[in-house]
Amino acid sequence: MSNQPPVGSIGWNDLTVSDATGVNEFYKKVVGWEDEAVAVDDYHDFVIKSGGEAMAGICHARGANKDMPAQWLIYIAVADLEKSMVACESSGGKVLVPKRDMGGYGVMCVIQDPAGAVAALIQPPA
Repeated sequence: MSNQPPVGSIGWNDLTVSDATGVNEFYKKVVGWEDEAVAVDDYHDFVIKSGGEAMAGICHARGANKDMPAQWLIYIAVADLEKSMVACESSGGKVLVPKRDMGGYGVMCVIQDPAGAVAALIQPPA
């Protein structure tokens, strides 16, 4: 049994903003989410939890995340990231954030569809 998300499934959500600490506090107060700080360089991003289960992230728009759009971003699992990036561009979309390594989580990019909606694609590790 694999703990990898099935191809085509939405496996994660992130929000990347200039003030992740403030926005994290906002959501904790408004919807009651729990959080876990994750050290990144000299600051912290946050894993958001509900009922103790990790379900999303709130990240600072710094470092590798500096070009991420300020919106809730879904991560869609794909079998072959390179192939999906080519298909995106040949089908009228754009690759907004190029392929990057996510360590033990695989490789990802951020795309924009022809209507302007944005999503991340992630190829889990083999």
